[in-house]
Amino acid sequence: MPTTYTDVLIGRQDETGRLDALLQAAREGRGGALVLRGEPGIGKSALLRHLDRSAAGFHVIRASGTEFESELPFAALHQLLTPVMGGLTALPAPHRKALEIAFGLDTGAPDPFLVGMAALGLLVEAAQERPVLCAVDDAQWLDHSSVRALAFLARRVSAEPVALVFAAREPGLRPELEQLPGHALRSLGEADARALLAVVVRAPLDERVRDRILGEARGNPLALVELPRTAGLAGMAGGFAQPGTVPGVIEQSFRARLELLPPPARLLVTLAAAEPIGDPGLLWRAAELLGIDATAVAQSVPLVDFGTRIRFSHPLARSAAYHAAAPDERRRAHQALATVTDPRTDPDRKAWHRAQASAGPDEQVAAELEASATRARERGGIAAAAAFLERAAELTADPARRAERILAAVEATLSVGDFDTAADLLTTVRTGDAGQEARADLLRGRLSFVRRRGDEGPTAHLLRAAARLAVTDPDRSRECYLDAFEMGLLLGGLGDVAAAVAKAPPKDGSPTTAAAVLTGLTSLVADGHRAAGEILGPLVADTDDEVWARRPSLGFMLATELWNFDTLQGVAARAVAAGRESGSFHALPIALAMRATAKAHTGDFGSATELISEEEAIADATGAAPLVYPRLHLAALRGRRAEALDLFASVGHRMSLSVQWATAVLHNGLADYATALRAAERAVDHGAVGTAGLALPELVEAAVRCGEPEAAAEALAALQERTRTGRHAWGLGVEAYARALVTEDESAYQEALALLGDDRLVVYRARAHLLYGEWLRRQGRRREARATLRQAHGSLSALGMEAFAERAAGELRATGEQARSRTSEASDQLTMQEVHIARLVADGATSKEVAAKLFLSPRTVDAHLRNIFRKLQLTSRRQLRDLPGIR
Repeated sequence: MPTTYTDVLIGRQDETGRLDALLQAAREGRGGALVLRGEPGIGKSALLRHLDRSAAGFHVIRASGTEFESELPFAALHQLLTPVMGGLTALPAPHRKALEIAFGLDTGAPDPFLVGMAALGLLVEAAQERPVLCAVDDAQWLDHSSVRALAFLARRVSAEPVALVFAAREPGLRPELEQLPGHALRSLGEADARALLAVVVRAPLDERVRDRILGEARGNPLALVELPRTAGLAGMAGGFAQPGTVPGVIEQSFRARLELLPPPARLLVTLAAAEPIGDPGLLWRAAELLGIDATAVAQSVPLVDFGTRIRFSHPLARSAAYHAAAPDERRRAHQALATVTDPRTDPDRKAWHRAQASAGPDEQVAAELEASATRARERGGIAAAAAFLERAAELTADPARRAERILAAVEATLSVGDFDTAADLLTTVRTGDAGQEARADLLRGRLSFVRRRGDEGPTAHLLRAAARLAVTDPDRSRECYLDAFEMGLLLGGLGDVAAAVAKAPPKDGSPTTAAAVLTGLTSLVADGHRAAGEILGPLVADTDDEVWARRPSLGFMLATELWNFDTLQGVAARAVAAGRESGSFHALPIALAMRATAKAHTGDFGSATELISEEEAIADATGAAPLVYPRLHLAALRGRRAEALDLFASVGHRMSLSVQWATAVLHNGLADYATALRAAERAVDHGAVGTAGLALPELVEAAVRCGEPEAAAEALAALQERTRTGRHAWGLGVEAYARALVTEDESAYQEALALLGDDRLVVYRARAHLLYGEWLRRQGRRREARATLRQAHGSLSALGMEAFAERAAGELRATGEQARSRTSEASDQLTMQEVHIARLVADGATSKEVAAKLFLSPRTVDAHLRNIFRKLQLTSRRQLRDLPGIR
C-alpha cells in the first residue's frame, strides 16, 4: 500500500487539462486564475502537486492558509511573496512602502490597494525572466487582508505571464474567491473509485469488503486511502462504524492513528497543531518547556513532517490533532508557545497564544489582545482586529469594558463585511451606559442598511440612538438625527424622522449649522419648500461649511433639490479632494460619482467619463458594485437611445427613481413625449429629494407637448417653489424656460437665455435655445427660428447630446434649412475605460502611471492602448495627444 496517493490522479483528466491550459496560456503572456473547490480529501492538494510537476520553466511560489493563522493580516501574502521580495527596490516608492508596512518592515497604515499594486509589481518583475506560478492551498483559511490582495492580483494578470491557482474547501469559500474562475471537484465515479482502490490496496479484496470501502468513501480519494489504513482489512470485513460525513471519516482515521501514540508524542503533535507557522525552533523550545524529548519522540509521530518547517500531511490531520486533544492539553500547548514567543518581534502571536491558554477572564491578556487589535488595524488587518477584540471581550469580566470591546469588534466586523458575526455580537451587548447603548443602535442601523433586512429600518435605529443621547450628549444626538435624515432621503421615511426631531429638546447655547440644517429639513417635510427655503437656501449656498464636508451626499442632494449649481459643483469637488487625501476607498468612489454627475450636467462628458471610469476601477479593485447613477445621468444627457435603454434595463430596483428621471430626459430628447411624461410623473410623484426636483422641468416639457396644460402648470408651480428658494441662475434659468413653455411668454425664453449664460450651464442654455427656436417656428417666424435652432443644434452637437441635437436638426429641416451632420468624435469609438486611458496618456502619463491610477498592470494598459490605436487608426502616443476630442 503506498503511503500517499500523490502521484495517482485517476478520474481527473478534465481538471489536469484545465490546469495545463492555464499554464500554457501564462507561458504565452495570457495570465489567469483558477479556484479549485471541493470537500476535504477530494483531491485539491493532489492537483496542486500535479501543477507543480507540470510547471517546467516556471518560477513557482507557494502559500498555504492555516486555520490558526487566519486572523493575522497579510500573513499568507507575505508567505507567498517572500521568494520574490528581491524585486522590491524596482517598485514605486508608495507601493514599496505600503508593502513594507503590511509585512511589518515599516510602521504606518498600509493602503490595501497599494499593497495589491505592489504585489502585482513584484510578480510582474519576477515574470520578466520566466513565467510565475502562484499556488495557494487551503485558501479558505487565508487571512482577510491576503485574500483581498490575492483576488485583486488574480483579476489583473490577464496580460502577464502569471498564473494563480487556489485550492479551497467547499463550503466555506471566501466571497472574494467566488468571483474568480472556478472549478468544483466532484466525487469519483464508481469505476474511478475502484481503480484508485486497486492502486491503494494491492492485496485481493473480498467483494463485500470492497463495496464497504466504496460505500463509506463515497468517491472521496483521501477516504479511499485512509479507510483501509485505519480499519485494516479484517476490521472492514467485520464491519466498522464511521461518522456520517466524508470529512468525518477522514478525520476519524487521523484520530485513530493519533490515539495509538504515547502521551509525550500526543502532546508534541498537539503542540505542532497549535503552532501555525511551522517554526521548528519555536516548537523545540516549547517542547523542552513541557519536558518532551522532541528529538526522540518526533521519529515515531505519524502525519507530521518535522523538517525545516513543520508540516502536517493534510489540513484535516492538523485539525484532528488539535481537536482530539483534551482542553487542558491544548491550553498547556498554547501556554508553552506563548512563553517561548518573543514579545518584541511577535507580540500578536504571543497575545493570541496567551488568550487560547486562558480558561477564564483575564484582564491582562484581554488588554494585550486589545493592543494587538490596534496594531492589526494600523496594518490594515481589520478582520484580525475584530478577532482579537472578540476574544478580548470573552476574557473581560467588567461589564462596561466588555461592552466597549464588543462594540469595537462589531465595528471591525462590519468594516470587513462579516454581517452575520456583527449581528451575533450585537446580541451580546449588555450595558446600562446611554452612550454605549446609542453606539449599539448606530451599529444596528448600519447593519440594517447594508443587509437590507430586519424588523426595523436603519432610520429607526438612528432615531433611537439620537433619543438616548438627547440629554447626556445633545450635540451627538443632533448628529444622529442628521444621519437619520440623510438615511431617510435615501430610503424614505422622512416623516418619521421629522416627527422625532420636532420632539427633541431645543439646543442650548450658540446655534450651529447642523442644528439649522435639522430645522430646515424638518420644515421641508412639514411645511414644504417655500418655508424651508428661507432656512436651507443660505445654508446650502455656503459650500465651505463643515456640515457639507462631513455629509457631502446630503449637501449634494439638497443642492440639486434647490437648483444651486455652485454648491452642487463645490460639494462634489471638495469631496473628491478629501477622498484622495484620505485614501478612503469608501468615501472616494461616492465623491467621484457625485463629481461625475456634476460634470455631466456641465456638458463636460469627457471628464464625467474619466471620473466614472476611475470609480469603476476602484469598485473592481475592492470587489464592490460600481455606483450606477452617474452613468444614468451621462446616458440620459448624451441621448444614445440603444445604449441608454440597455443601461436602464440593467439597473436594479434601488435606482428606479433615477432611471425614471433619465428615461424622461432621454425621451424628451427623442421627442417621444408620452413616454417622457409617464416617466417624469413617476419620478415626481415619489417626492425623493433631488430626483423629484430634477424631473419637474422634464414633466413640464412633456406635459405641454402632450397637451396636458394642468399637469404642466402644477409641475411648474412645484419647480418655482424650489428654484425661487435657491435663487441660483441654474434654477431660475430652467424655471424661466419651463414658464415660457406653459405661458408662451417670449420674454421668459429670453430671460432663460440671459440667466443661463455661464459656460458651466451650457447644457441648459442649449436646451433653452432649442425650446425657443421651436416656439419661434410654431409662431411662423422662420428666419428667427433658423438662427436660434442653428445655435441650439451647434451647441447640442458639440456637446454630444445626440437625441436633442437630432431633434434640433428636425426642427431646422422644418424651417427649410438642412442641419450639418455631427462629426464623429474620437471618444465615440472607445469604451469608458479606453477614454480614461487615452485622456491620461494624452496628458503625458506613462503606462506605469496609468496602471497605478487604474489598478492595472502596465502590460494591460499597453494592451488597451493597442486597441485604442487600432480603433482610432493611430500609431503613436504623440498622435493621440494631438487628436481633437480626446483631451
